[in-house]
Amino acid sequence: MGEERVFKVRAGEKEIIIDESVLAVLKRYRTTEMTLEQLAEALGLESWEEAYEFVKNVPAWIMNIEPSMWKTISRMAGVREEMISERELKRRARKSR
Repeated sequence: MGEERVFKVRAGEKEIIIDESVLAVLKRYRTTEMTLEQLAEALGLESWEEAYEFVKNVPAWIMNIEPSMWKTISRMAGVREEMISERELKRRARKSR
């Protein structure tokens, strides 16, 4: 089976790795009246400006994923990348004949 793919999102100078805990915070931000200051504190960012940059840079499809589904989705992305790599290797092998 494929390895999990790591998704990173930039927030100012920092890169935040998306995992179940970050998705849980994003879900709370999305579904409640959580402020950018509270989001920054929950994610360990320095200011609301960094939190704003983070939210701006998170792809919409990631924002809507349930935290419990993250491992499955990130593994699927890893498997998909492996399949593409294998296809590419086979294609190159056929070309070199």
